[in-house]
Amino acid sequence: MKRPLNIACLQTSPQPDFESALAQALTLAETAVGVGAQIIALPEYCGGLRTEGTAFAPPATNEKDHPVLEGLREFARNREVWLVVGSIAVTGPAGKIYNRGFVIDDDGAIRSRYDKIHLFDIDLSEKESYRESALVSGGLQAALVTTPFGVLGHTICYDLRFPGLYRDLAQAGADILLVPAAFTKKTGEAHWHILNRARAIENGAFVVAPCAIGPVEGGGESYGHSLIVDPWGEVLADGGDLPGVVHATIDLDRVGETRKRIPSLFNDQPFASSGKSGRDVA
Repeated sequence: MKRPLNIACLQTSPQPDFESALAQALTLAETAVGVGAQIIALPEYCGGLRTEGTAFAPPATNEKDHPVLEGLREFARNREVWLVVGSIAVTGPAGKIYNRGFVIDDDGAIRSRYDKIHLFDIDLSEKESYRESALVSGGLQAALVTTPFGVLGHTICYDLRFPGLYRDLAQAGADILLVPAAFTKKTGEAHWHILNRARAIENGAFVVAPCAIGPVEGGGESYGHSLIVDPWGEVLADGGDLPGVVHATIDLDRVGETRKRIPSLFNDQPFASSGKSGRDVA
C-alpha cells in the first residue's frame, strides 16, 4: 500500500527584513497550496538574512513576537497545511541569536523546534569567509517530529556535512530528513547535490532540502537548487537557479522497502576508535 505525500520546497531569495521575507514566503506558499502540497518547506533564514563583513546579521527578535513565524503559523492554520520553517533568527542569551527551525501543523501549532547545531565558520578563500558563531549560539539537541504522514528529522544547512546527525535521526525513525539551507553558491556548485544524495542513500530516507537562491545583502550568494531526493538517491525535483516552487509526490513506503534492500541502518557494528584526530595525521 502506498503512502503518497505531496511535498513542496519554496525557493525564496534572501531578504533583508521581516516584511519582505514574509511577503515572498506567503506568495510562494499560495502557489504551493495551488499544486496540492500537504507539507511546504522553506529555506534557512527564511525570516530574513543580511551579512556584515564575515558575520551573519539576520533580522532577529524573540520567538513570541516574531512576525514571520506568526504570519506563517496563520497561513498554515488558514490553508490547513503543514509548514517547515527552515529557520529564523530568534534572540538568545548574551547578545547572540539562535538559528531556529520549526515544524508547524495544519492548526498553526508549533510541533517542534530545532536550533542549528553545526555553525558555519569557514574560510572559502582570502576574500570570502563566514563566522556564524560570532552571532549564533549553537544548539545541542537533535529534533524529530511525528506527523500524520511520517516522521521528520530537522537539520539546517551546514549540518549536512556531519553524517552522524542524519544517522541518529534515521535510526530513531525519521522517514524524511529536512535540510533547509542558504548554501553558498561556491560550496553549492561543488557539493550540494552530492551531499544531499549521500545522506538519502546512507540512511534509506527521503531528503527534502529547500535552499535560498541569489545574493545576500551585505555580501554572499545562495545557491538554490532546492532538492527532493528519494531513498535510493534519485533526484525527484530540482529548483534550479530562480525563485519559485518545486514539488513532488513521494511514496513513504519507499523508505521501508529501501531499508530492507540495503539494511545498513541496522548493520552498524561497534568498533574501537583509532585514538587519533585529524590534527594528528601528517
